[in-house]
Formats: sequence, C-alpha cells, structure tokens
Amino acid sequence: MSDAPETVGVSSYVGSPIIMATVRVVMPFVFTFGLFVMFHGADSSGGGFQGGVIVGTVVLMLGIAFGIGATRDWIGPRLPVALVGIGVLAFLFTGFGSVLLGAGFLEYSVYHDLGIPHATKYGIEFVELAIGVIVAGIVTGLFFSIAAGVGGERE
Repeated sequence: MSDAPETVGVSSYVGSPIIMATVRVVMPFVFTFGLFVMFHGADSSGGGFQGGVIVGTVVLMLGIAFGIGATRDWIGPRLPVALVGIGVLAFLFTGFGSVLLGAGFLEYSVYHDLGIPHATKYGIEFVELAIGVIVAGIVTGLFFSIAAGVGGERE
C-alpha cells in the first residue's frame, strides 16, 4: 500500500492553445447555425429542439477548451435555470395569449386578426425560439451536473 492520497474523480485541466483558438473561431458559427436551425423549423427541417441542442453545445465547447470549472464560474449557476424559465414563460405567453383573445391554445390566426402580418409564421418561430432556449438551458445544466459527478464535487 502506498501512502499517496487517492485522487479518484479529480481531474486536472491542461489548456491547449490550439483548442482554445479553434473554439474562439468556431463558436460564433456554431451559435449562429443553432439559431438558424431554430428559426428554420417553421419552414422545413429543424426546430427548437435541434437548434437548442446545437446552441447548448457552444457551452460544451467552452468547457472543453477553457476548463469546466472556469466555464461554470463564468456562466454561473443561475443562467441555465433562467433560460429554462424564460423559455417556458415565452411559450406559455404565446399559447395562453391566444386563449385570452378567444381562440385555442397556440392558435396563431387570432394574432393575425389583431393586424400582425404573417402571425402564424412569426408565432411558430417565436415558439421554436422559446423551445430552443429551454433545451439550451437544459443541455447546459445537464453538462455541468454530469461534470460535477455523483458527489457534486467541483473542478
């Protein structure tokens, strides 16, 4: 037996300038592509879930490039929860707004009757964005929870 302390579950981060530079260059494009997929869901393949996962991977890239602990400290514990809350409120606001105006849940035609042009298209895009924000918040929160491990230890 050795007298050395056990280091089970402890990871040390070693920064790589190549990975850091690559993430700095690629990150804006991945984020933009995620937004494109979110908004494109109203017209063709894609949607809020797929786009939210892509946007959430931006945080994973930051964690891999700059360290999970540093990324967690930079983003903070409240941002993923706030994203989920804002997304849910936006979705419910859109759905119940149409109910309050006398139509069914998420019946966008009632917004068109208010004089909003292309209300159905914009309503679907808004809901897709809300779903994307929810999914991005959940992916980010899950990433930090899994990275913390079973005992919740921090890097």
